[in-house]
Amino acid sequence: HSERRHIIGEDDQFIGKKAAYALSQNLKVIACIGEKLEEREAGKTFEVCFQQMQAFADSITSWENVVIAYEPVWAIGTGKVATPEQAQEVHVAVRDWLKKNISAEVASSTRIIYGGSVNGSNCSELAKQEDIDGFLVGGASLKGPEFATIVNSVTSKKVAV
Repeated sequence: HSERRHIIGEDDQFIGKKAAYALSQNLKVIACIGEKLEEREAGKTFEVCFQQMQAFADSITSWENVVIAYEPVWAIGTGKVATPEQAQEVHVAVRDWLKKNISAEVASSTRIIYGGSVNGSNCSELAKQEDIDGFLVGGASLKGPEFATIVNSVTSKKVAV
């Protein structure tokens, strides 16, 4: 999770290497990226996310078993959630980054999901965004009916082709 960078002190390169090791052991990876509130307020969201993406790109040779999760640190467990427009803006930028820095094929086939206080009340509007391919759900996953609402909000979504 994104907060491991800030609470435990894992740097981007270490996280990239952990992802590569997991992939080498035939595991699938959810590669989390996201900015702290002060970084968002300073207009550094893309800079931070792209730096984190680069660390994954430096270590990962195949993106086939990788899902990217945009998980703004300021929204993890806080009840704050990115607006659908804020989330879409980052998701489309990450997809564009993949196209420019990895390949068009990886950009179109990689799922980019949103995490950060997703719940039954906000999932439908988030799911309507073109580049949000699903959710990384925390506490709401422990509430059966609410989790079902979240799952159902994205069941018809497909990765951009």
